[in-house]
Amino acid sequence: MADHDIVLRGSRTIDPETNLDAVCDVALDGATISAVAVGGSADLVGRVEIDVVGLVLAPGFIDLHSHCRDYPSRALQVCDGVTTALELEGGEVDVADAYRRAESEGSPNHFGFSASWAVLRMAACGLDVRSSADPFMEYIGDANWHRELTRAETSAMLDGLGKELTEGALGIGVLLGYCQEASAAEYLSVARLAAEQSTATFTHVRELSRPDSGIFGAAEVVTAALATGAHMHICHVNSTSTRSIDNVNELVGRGRDQGLAVTTEAYPYGAGCTGIGAEFLAPDALTYQGLEPGDIRYLPTGERVSSVERLNQLRATDPGGIAVIDFLRESDPDDLGYLMRAFLTAGTAVASDAMPLVPASGDMTEPIPWPVPPGVLTHPRTAGTFSRVLRWYVRELGLMDLSEAIRRCTLVPADILRDIAPDMARKGRIQVGADADLVVFDPETITDRATYDEPTVTSTGIHHVLVAGMPVVRDGALLVDARPGRPVRGAE
Repeated sequence: MADHDIVLRGSRTIDPETNLDAVCDVALDGATISAVAVGGSADLVGRVEIDVVGLVLAPGFIDLHSHCRDYPSRALQVCDGVTTALELEGGEVDVADAYRRAESEGSPNHFGFSASWAVLRMAACGLDVRSSADPFMEYIGDANWHRELTRAETSAMLDGLGKELTEGALGIGVLLGYCQEASAAEYLSVARLAAEQSTATFTHVRELSRPDSGIFGAAEVVTAALATGAHMHICHVNSTSTRSIDNVNELVGRGRDQGLAVTTEAYPYGAGCTGIGAEFLAPDALTYQGLEPGDIRYLPTGERVSSVERLNQLRATDPGGIAVIDFLRESDPDDLGYLMRAFLTAGTAVASDAMPLVPASGDMTEPIPWPVPPGVLTHPRTAGTFSRVLRWYVRELGLMDLSEAIRRCTLVPADILRDIAPDMARKGRIQVGADADLVVFDPETITDRATYDEPTVTSTGIHHVLVAGMPVVRDGALLVDARPGRPVRGAE
């Protein structure tokens, strides 16, 4: 008689916490790993048995930075091996409602949200953030929140953040780079709140109007960690540090050596993606970054921005319009070197910054079906980040070995959240009692296929993905009716 729900037989099994790297049979019961037999075991019998000989079995990839909410965009991530996709940089203004909606709609992978500093700041400034499906993008360029807060407004914003933390928010998302006017004292007050609540901040650092802004933006985060004792996380260190990445790596490394809780993430692309109305995409700000309007592609029309006049027009008429920006030019050998070195520090997690899908019509309210039809645009990182790391950084460039890359995609992000979310202690691992969130892939063929022109093409070489013990990808095919994703909440 079968003893287990599922047995995965004969894989090269990699557990980054125990340094296990051996051929194993792995048994699953419900949402939990129930046995790991090194060398295999005929005693493990499953109601379903999957032959994975010659393939790698790893913990499911954990994405700390995903802005995907709808099924098609989350499905693209699942096809890239992502079993947990969290919105930690931007966050939510009503975390309880966000969890309710996600559970009601069903998700192919696990989900979770931070509390949104930016949107709660907008609310404190009098903006009606409850009436919009995406208040941050709607008000991204609104002058009402681009100013210093009064004492009363700061208190209201902090009270709002505290309430969201009690509702299970996974820390505080701080889009500081989108509000240069916020005072240093305000940022420190947010960090103090995080320290008092034993949680973390996830910061998009701010640019400070000079060519080497990356180092100063990171220094503000490290200073906050020193001043408050809070866990401070730097989002997408590749795109905010750009050509200052070597100095930022040294700064963060020295801070960690002194016991500061400063963590980082990066994605393996030279281009970023955000609303075209962001402050750092204003024409004057571009010059400090060595950029010009032609480095911006406006996705609702697919156009490269032709001039300063056209950029100002788009920023005025559609500030939340999604744009892809070439912060580093991947065709330039020097810029490519900066991008590669974004992953040099051992504690840097892989995180995608996955973006919403833009319909061919440009109308963001238009529902997108699965499979995603031609003409839909986004950043290729939505569909290809994790496979790209394994294909490019491991197989082609040899910048890290397979076990280390898997650690960056699994255990490192799990450990960044280990003191915030109890569930994360069971993720990012292949051990008895760990969550049965798993990815099976061929290390010789795993490949990202999404490009800037065709960004929704799914990755290949991933044979199986299991979330909470349920297959969501089987033999390379997405199971569209599988929605086993569960909420990941902060500790109460």
